[in-house]
Amino acid sequence: MTLDSYAAAVSGLDPGPGEVETAEILVTDDVLVKAFVLGPDASVDPHEHADATNVFHVLEGEPTVVRDGEEAALAAPAVVPNERGAVHGARNDTDDRAVLTASIAPLP
Repeated sequence: MTLDSYAAAVSGLDPGPGEVETAEILVTDDVLVKAFVLGPDASVDPHEHADATNVFHVLEGEPTVVRDGEEAALAAPAVVPNERGAVHGARNDTDDRAVLTASIAPLP
């Protein structure tokens, strides 16, 4: 038995340049944890969740995280809280893949 849901969820993900592959790591009545694997030059378009908090956990690489017009390249490990209504996204400006998870709660 393993307590880790991450490794199994992302083991087969290998996006090419400009591609994003995703996997749901955990889905309950209260929270969704989703992995985003960004290939070089790939992005998760800025968006918002009016009724939920979204937390990015940078696990691999150095993606540029965007929140409400601010941006920063963050090396793993890093945690970025995105409060309700904050416009947030991420992009990978590097030649290596970048991996982050997004936890969202409460679920709509």
